[in-house]
Amino acid sequence: MRTPSTGREIILQAEPGRTYLDRETGEELEVVAQLLPLAPTPSDLPWTVDNLRICNWCNQFAQKDLNDCPTCGRRMAPLDR
Repeated sequence: MRTPSTGREIILQAEPGRTYLDRETGEELEVVAQLLPLAPTPSDLPWTVDNLRICNWCNQFAQKDLNDCPTCGRRMAPLDR
């Protein structure tokens, strides 16, 4: 969410139909983006570019420490070292 006058942004879990106000200015916050929850995965690695690879079967992203793709469930090819 963003404060229109200052451009200050915050991320929060919002409820539909509820109005949220900026603490500093008192202005109504506007929604500028939506974060979608990720599917559960057995990996502890964060979803960052450095920790991801692409599944050779379904071309979806998966964390590097996984052997099986969380999207299609198939065994991924070994990583190049």
